Amino acid sequence: MSTLVLLVLLLLVLVALLLAAGTAYAVHRHPSWSQAIAAAFGAMSLMGTVVGLVLAR
Repeated sequence: MSTLVLLVLLLLVLVALLLAAGTAYAVHRHPSWSQAIAAAFGAMSLMGTVVGLVLAR
């Protein structure tokens, strides 16, 4: 893999982590922890799918 591909992959991972943290924070306003964790995992799986599609192309 080239350096550019690795840097783009790192950027996508960081964006996925920020998206998951933002989603967990938004849902955390409600007291149920299970909803926050489920929303964060949902966001991570969505970003993982996008990254997989980009890398497969």
